[in-house]
Amino acid sequence: MKLGEESSWAKKVVGDRYGPKKVVREDMLGTFVRNGLDQRQAESEILTTILAGSDTTATAIRATMLHIMTNHRVYNTLVQEIQKAENDMSISNPITSAESRKMPYVQAVIKEGLRIHPPITGLLTKIVNPGGETIKGRFVPGGTGIGHCGWGIQRHEVFGTDVDVFRPERWIEASDAQRNEMERTMELVFGTGRWGCLGKAIVMVELDKIFVELLRRFDFEPIYPGSPWKSSNFTLFMQKEMWVRVTKRVS
Repeated sequence: MKLGEESSWAKKVVGDRYGPKKVVREDMLGTFVRNGLDQRQAESEILTTILAGSDTTATAIRATMLHIMTNHRVYNTLVQEIQKAENDMSISNPITSAESRKMPYVQAVIKEGLRIHPPITGLLTKIVNPGGETIKGRFVPGGTGIGHCGWGIQRHEVFGTDVDVFRPERWIEASDAQRNEMERTMELVFGTGRWGCLGKAIVMVELDKIFVELLRRFDFEPIYPGSPWKSSNFTLFMQKEMWVRVTKRVS
């Protein structure tokens, strides 16, 4: 699909689900239809799904997988939790998001992946209301743009003293109060309030499932660990040549 063709594609796909010869499928678009969205609303939802996170989700998956593959302790701990869940028959095939969220180490890996390598580096600037706002005791005039450095925020001391290290255990070891503060800080990668990422819920469902589904079936290792990929940043990341050896896991 070429850039700019997304709208036409969304109209065509959605059009197949409405009208006298409508196509019925058990997928995300099918749930929109079943829950009463009209054709225009469905087009809007599908277009948002395409644009609001495909590249950033891919970056989150790549970066998290890279850190998993290059850290044997994390890799082994994650695989052991997945295999135990399979042996206990506490996860479906494929896993559901609800089941994944009961797996502490899987969730810790997801959060740590988003923290250590935020998929977007823009300042996510917000404009102060016309009347101005007082922020932490300081008056900021209306019309002022306020943004934050996503990478800097995710290295904040709230995460501990080893913020440059990929260590999912920090999310398990933290007290409830500290974990809550860490989660609020980590979620800034999605923006906040009404300006937050429209695709956040979908992204989290995808992340809940992808690592479990990959690692329950295959083993992964980077072919060139000294130079695992070519990554450039233009607010969003452009990443290529991430060569990985994938081996089917023996039960």
